Amino acid sequence: MNISYTKNGDYLLPDLILENKKQYNIGKYGLLRLNYMKKYKLGLYFDLLVNDKLNEYLHNIDTIVMEKVQKLIKELAEKENITEKLKSSNQMLWIGKMNNIKNMAEEIILKEYIYV
Repeated sequence: MNISYTKNGDYLLPDLILENKKQYNIGKYGLLRLNYMKKYKLGLYFDLLVNDKLNEYLHNIDTIVMEKVQKLIKELAEKENITEKLKSSNQMLWIGKMNNIKNMAEEIILKEYIYV
């Protein structure tokens, strides 16, 4: 591999070009995974970073986890019998129960997909 250099003052800096030009949107779960990898999975973090696959990996994690959370929320709501009828009859109770389910689903998914 032949690398060209550019002189910058007294230093020669390599002319490095990243091949992957695609932009990825990284959401909440991707950022949580990134922070976890920086603290506890440095080998994986640097491998993905050096190979220019970090953003794609984080985007995939974010997408998968969002889908899993939504699916689990729906399943838990059905299991707890939280319906649109409850929403129309007692909105505050429905909001409280749905918030509890959302928090429970996120906690389960974070343990399975982010903090591993």
